Amino acid sequence: MSTEVSPNASGQSVHTEGTTPAAPEKMSRESVTIISTLLVATFVVILNETIMNVALQRLMVDLQVDAPTVQWLSTGFMLTMAVVIPTTGFILQSLSTRAVFMLAMGLFAGGTALAAVAPGFELLLLARIIQAGGTAIMLPLLMTTILTLVPLARRGAVMGNVSIAISVAPAMGPTVSGLILEHFTWRFMFVFVLPVALAALAIGAKYLTNIGQAEKTRLDFLSVILTVPAFGGLVYGLSQIGGGHGGQAGPGTTAIAALVIGVASLAVFVLRQVRLQKAEAPLLDLRAFNFRMFTVSVLLMVVAMMALFGGVILLPLYLQEVRGLGSLETGLALLPGGLAMGLLGPVIGRLFDKVGPLPLTVSGSVLMVLSLWQFSMLDAGTAVAWIVTLHVGLSFGLALLFTPAFTTGLNPLPPHLYSHGSAIMSTTQQVAGAAGTALLVSIFAVVSAASGLVAGMSAAFLTATVISLAAVVLSAMMRKTPGTGPAHSAH
Repeated sequence: MSTEVSPNASGQSVHTEGTTPAAPEKMSRESVTIISTLLVATFVVILNETIMNVALQRLMVDLQVDAPTVQWLSTGFMLTMAVVIPTTGFILQSLSTRAVFMLAMGLFAGGTALAAVAPGFELLLLARIIQAGGTAIMLPLLMTTILTLVPLARRGAVMGNVSIAISVAPAMGPTVSGLILEHFTWRFMFVFVLPVALAALAIGAKYLTNIGQAEKTRLDFLSVILTVPAFGGLVYGLSQIGGGHGGQAGPGTTAIAALVIGVASLAVFVLRQVRLQKAEAPLLDLRAFNFRMFTVSVLLMVVAMMALFGGVILLPLYLQEVRGLGSLETGLALLPGGLAMGLLGPVIGRLFDKVGPLPLTVSGSVLMVLSLWQFSMLDAGTAVAWIVTLHVGLSFGLALLFTPAFTTGLNPLPPHLYSHGSAIMSTTQQVAGAAGTALLVSIFAVVSAASGLVAGMSAAFLTATVISLAAVVLSAMMRKTPGTGPAHSAH
C-alpha cells in the first residue's frame, strides 16, 4: 500500500483541509491491515461477478437447461446486486465495520460453497443470489472505510488501489474461467474461489477492527420494499432488452413492463427518501447530490460504465462471432487491457493527489472516445494485435476517469454521507452497466439481422462513441474539491 495515514484516538484521520502535509503522515499498521483485507476481499467478490459468463454454454449442457434459463445465473446476480446496494448506506451506518465485513464475506463464502456442490440449476441459482448479497455490500464498505481512515491529501493514491479490484477483477474473470473450463468441470470455478474467500474471512475475523461508531437508525421497510421494483425492475428490463428474448428484434412486452414499473417505483422511492430526510431517517440519503462535484462525478461514472460494459460484452462477441476465436483465446486477448487499467490505478491515484482531476479526466475521456471510434471501424480482417492495442487504449482512458471520479465525487461529502455516497455510486454503476449492455447489444442485434455481424458491431461501437462524447463535456467540469474531513463535519 502506498498510502500513509494517522488515525486519531477515535479512529478517524486528522488532516488540514485543502492543504498537503509537508511530511508524509505515518500509516498505522492497523489501518494498512484493514484496507488491505478489504481490498483483497473486494477483488475476490468482483472477480466472481464475471467468472460465470464464459461458462453458460457448458452449464446448459451439464444442467440440461435452455439459454433463457441459464441466463438467470447472470441476471439473478445482477438483480440481487441492484436491490441490495441501495440498502448498504443504512447497513453501514447501523452495524460495526467488523459486523458488516463478516456479513458480506459470510454470505459470499456460503454462496460459493453451495454453488460448488449444487446438484441442479435451482440450487446453483440460489447460491449465486447469496453470493451477490455479499458482493453488493463489499465495495461500499471498502470506499466508506477509506474515506473514514485516509486523509484528503492521500485519498487519490488509495482510491487508485480500489480501481485494481473494480477493473482487473472483471477483466480477469473470463480468462480465469476459460482456463478452468479447459481442464476441469464448471464446479471448480467455485472450488478455486472458496479457499481465498475463507482466508479473507479468517484474516478479517482476526485482524479487522471497528472504524467509527455505529448509529441507531430506523429502517424504513417501505423504502426497502420499493428497491425491488425500482432498481430490480430497471436492471431486469434493461437486461431483457439487451438480448434476453431469443434473437427477436426489438424489446419484448415483459422488458417494457419491467422498465415502466422500474421508473415509476424509482420516482416513488426518491420522493420517499426526500420525505424521510426531514426526519433524518432515509434509507439512501440523496442530499449527497447537493454537492456539485459529487453529481458531476456520478454522471461521469455512468458514461464510463456504459462504455466499459459495452466493451466487455461487444468485444468478446466480435472476437468469437466474427473472428472465430475460442473462449480462452478471447479471454487472453482482453486480459492486457484489464491488467493495464488496474496496474495504472495506483499511479493515476498518486498523480491525482498532485495535479487534481481535470488533466486526468479530460485526457481519459478523449482517449475513450478515440478508442471507441476506432472500434467502430473494425472489419472481418482486422488484426487481433490491433484490437488488443485498442482495448489497452480504452482501458487506459477509463483508468484516467475512474480514480479521479470516485475521489473527486466522494471527497466533499461530510462523514455522515460517506456510506450513502458510496452506495449511490455503486447503485448507479450497476444500472449504467445494465443500460450500456442493453442499448449496445440491442443495436448490435437489430443491425446484424439486417446487414450482417460487422455492420452490427460497427453501429453499436459508433453509438458508444457518441455516448462517450458526454464524458468529454463532464470531464471539463471537474474541479479539485477541498473536502470535508471527519474533524469538521456538520450533521
